[in-house]
Amino acid sequence: MNTKPTTSQIASACPYCGVGCGVLITADGGHITGVRGDPDHPANFGRLCTKGATLNIASDQLGAARALYPVLRTDRDAERTRTTWDVALNHAANKFADVIQTYGADAVGIYISGQLSTEDYYVFNKLAKGLIATNNIDTNSRLCMSSAVSGYKATLGADAPPVCYEDIAHTQCLLIAGSNTAFAHPIIYRRIEDARKANPDLKVIVVDPRRTDTSREADLHLPILPGTDVALFNAMLHVMLWEDMVDPAYIAAHTNGFEELRATVREYSPESVAAVCGVPAADIITAARWFGKSPASLSMYCQGLNQSSHGTDKNAALINLHLATGQIGREGAGPFSLTGQPNAMGGREVGGMANLLSAHRDMANAEHRAEVAKLWGVDDVPATPGKSAMEMFEAAAAGEIKALWIICTNPAQSLPNQVMVRAALEKAEFVIVQEVNAYTETAAYADLLLPAAAWGEKECTVTNSERRITRLHAAISAPGECRPDWEIATDFAHRLGAKLGKSTANLFPYADVEAVFNEHRESTRGRDLDITGLTYALLDEQGPQQWPFPEGAIAGKVRLYVDGVYPTEDGRAKFANVRYLPTAEVIDARYPLHLNTGRLRDQWHGMSRTGMVARLYSHVESPVLSMHGDDMARRSLSTGDLVRVKSRRGELLIPVEMSDDMRIGQVYMPMHWGSRYMSGLGVNALTMDQRDPISKQPELKHAAVQVEKMALPWHMAVMRRDNAVARMLRIQPLLDQFGYASCGLYGRQNPVLVLRIANATPLPAELMKQIDALLDMQDETSIMRYDDAKRGVSKRVLVEDGRVVGVRLTGEIAARDWLKEMMAEGVEIAPLRNWVLAPLSTPPTGSGSRGRIVCNCLNISESQIVAAIAAGEDLPALQAGLKCGTECGSCVPELKRMVLLGKQGAA
Repeated sequence: MNTKPTTSQIASACPYCGVGCGVLITADGGHITGVRGDPDHPANFGRLCTKGATLNIASDQLGAARALYPVLRTDRDAERTRTTWDVALNHAANKFADVIQTYGADAVGIYISGQLSTEDYYVFNKLAKGLIATNNIDTNSRLCMSSAVSGYKATLGADAPPVCYEDIAHTQCLLIAGSNTAFAHPIIYRRIEDARKANPDLKVIVVDPRRTDTSREADLHLPILPGTDVALFNAMLHVMLWEDMVDPAYIAAHTNGFEELRATVREYSPESVAAVCGVPAADIITAARWFGKSPASLSMYCQGLNQSSHGTDKNAALINLHLATGQIGREGAGPFSLTGQPNAMGGREVGGMANLLSAHRDMANAEHRAEVAKLWGVDDVPATPGKSAMEMFEAAAAGEIKALWIICTNPAQSLPNQVMVRAALEKAEFVIVQEVNAYTETAAYADLLLPAAAWGEKECTVTNSERRITRLHAAISAPGECRPDWEIATDFAHRLGAKLGKSTANLFPYADVEAVFNEHRESTRGRDLDITGLTYALLDEQGPQQWPFPEGAIAGKVRLYVDGVYPTEDGRAKFANVRYLPTAEVIDARYPLHLNTGRLRDQWHGMSRTGMVARLYSHVESPVLSMHGDDMARRSLSTGDLVRVKSRRGELLIPVEMSDDMRIGQVYMPMHWGSRYMSGLGVNALTMDQRDPISKQPELKHAAVQVEKMALPWHMAVMRRDNAVARMLRIQPLLDQFGYASCGLYGRQNPVLVLRIANATPLPAELMKQIDALLDMQDETSIMRYDDAKRGVSKRVLVEDGRVVGVRLTGEIAARDWLKEMMAEGVEIAPLRNWVLAPLSTPPTGSGSRGRIVCNCLNISESQIVAAIAAGEDLPALQAGLKCGTECGSCVPELKRMVLLGKQGAA
């Protein structure tokens, strides 16, 4: 494979999930003009999901929100103003030095991100543990992968996924637990689809409380009650023992602790566990038989297991099944944690967490600490584990941590218990936010905002879920005064060292990013993840490589533990003797519903990238709470009603929808919407900070809530075309002034800002004027208007060059959807001029709204697909005619579901 950059195609990797898809970037004149999947990259072979396929658009649209220069405030009540890098970093170094010298090194905290490169991660880790002498550095990977890490270490001895993507094609039984892979990891799901086509006998089991696109296509769906995974896996092992499906020879030769676990799982009969999990005993038995009798069983799992107060136990209980059946270390078999971020794996490699050191070394191990100190040329590294993510913010809220540095992550949206997190950001004496997007929720709290280089502007490496390292090349120069993260940290380190009286010339000697990689590489020598055989040049010439790749090797290791030898003291894996424990927060009469959170197909995390791309709203336009119809009926709710969702930590107003995805007693809300996109603090106003005692990962997947109908009778819809992203940034600070509000984008070529508001009473006239001014809707000579003061109805339609470019509807908003489509498509107003102010839910031509877009790649709507299915088309016919599902393929599971529903309706 040749990934050397050229003037037309620059090799990179997608900055979204941990699949690590290869991307070829086309750039021109300092702008990324196009992206396509790298056909030679072994992670994706040219495929990209809807998010990856729009990276060029995200890069372009981000310009409106881009942090370009350092901005600083020296007083909390003052506005930040532009400053120089020298002034910014000297001020930061002074602040940090003052805190360290007054309160000690542990009075500072650094919060980093799985979206940083491995080199970035390495330098920040060294800054904290080598120079500042604190272990108070943690990563947002604590929110997604720390339970997977602790599960691997508890059983297999090291944080190392033993399988690879190729195993999907070779497995005979695939168990997917706690992951809607079709949405969260679409490119992996394409490989699953390919495997099922090639092998119709492949059995797929999905464990998920919700009915998802992934579970709908499974041969067996186990919709367990939230948090009961350990009980399920122990019951499966019970069946395997009872029916002699375990591998005694493998257990005897390669493991410890089986007898203790055997005694425990005797209590977990399928019949008793059925009541705990809420699934039939017969289905548990079937799952156990398929997994235990298969020649090759592969498991994939993600946040449903990880984001739990017992996440380590859940991960370990699943790995127990592999060890008991010998389903590990061979083709098509083994446990496979799906990584949530593009470089969560690379961060773990360099020890970028509060309890880890470089190259999978443990902080509690004195020899490991000595090895790192020698490598870095320091006397020692701190022995006491630092504060994990939530502990760090709790300490800041308590006044123990005085200075916070937050890099490439958005805790004011992504962490649970938002009230506490925001109190911490207010309480801290000095907050640095290092970001690409200057308008994240967290950026608002920054005393110093530092502009970082973005995707497509950096030279670096990242590691994906299958331990594969990819070299990224810069396609364009960073705009303004943006700098790579590792370079900012290095510059700061020299300045801080001078303030603290410490020499940093040898500690941070990096002339370029490759020097950082080379030092990281040396730190892995002799370790389980040894990459001493890798260089930037080799990665350029031979393409992405899996670790370990020691010096002298000609290739990385595809699968681990093939010989049954594990990275433990005695070379044996260890069974984890785990028991089922309930969720940290149980439902009761006051909070009777289980709240689950998760991902949308087309949005990414807190939407700081994807929230700028209008077409990525087309599948799901705005936040909504999904609920079972029976639960809605009990509360006299209909789809579209506003409800108040309340937990013991906070509350949120949101529209509700009836969904057959949900079990009775459960509700679901996507994780993405924060206070930049809706009124309130987003779903994490509700979630809890209770966490796993080992991994310290919060239980983001479950909270006990109540839901009640809210009457907000006054409605307003505002839409504005042209410069929609910039206009959205202007309007977002107003969202908390309304009873309920959401804002987003719509369309493709010329996006439209869409603002939805519901309030108990009409808005004050001054606030209406402010909205009009922010959206440039004040030119009365170009505005068509209608007012009915008696009915409280007011409408404004802004027309430019014969087309509608702005709409404000208050009191009556029936025409919102078709006017929105008319604006996005640039339809001439002349034929419809007499109707744009009318209370019509459909235009007078009789055509209805296109509705939700199912195929984002080709802009194919739900109404088009439904009409084609009604005419008798099946999936192949849809793909041949409308072409939907023929690009990235993310919509194929939904297309299959729509075809099935169409057949059922016709019958």
